[in-house]
Amino acid sequence: MGAKTLTCLTCTQLNRVPEEKLGSGPKCGSCGAALMPSKPLDVDPATLQKAVQNDDVLLVADFWAPWCGPCRMMAPEYAKAAKALSGRARLVKLNTQDHQSTGARYRIRGIPTLIAFERGKEKKRQAGALRSGQIISWLRG
Repeated sequence: MGAKTLTCLTCTQLNRVPEEKLGSGPKCGSCGAALMPSKPLDVDPATLQKAVQNDDVLLVADFWAPWCGPCRMMAPEYAKAAKALSGRARLVKLNTQDHQSTGARYRIRGIPTLIAFERGKEKKRQAGALRSGQIISWLRG
């Protein structure tokens, strides 16, 4: 098994983690933050961009806004999915109200929108609120 590159979602430092250690709570070598958090973390556009470009582990971004009812309804389901996928995928959230140009950059037409990135490329996207089971099956599908 090889090592995987992960961008720390807190300090943006790149870390190499042995694949077999992904499920056992790896921490950032610089700041000590969890590299495979069991809950979605809010990220800014620069952190998302760096993680998309560098990470070897599936990265799922939820593009949302605080005023969006379906986004707020999906938040606890997204958190459950993050916990269930811990060690296999990282789930992050990006507030499109605070970072409007990022919504345009990723061609977000409606929120919530989930985009799954793998090794620098968009793998798939899904618009609309989903339950945790739907999020997990969508990622595995």
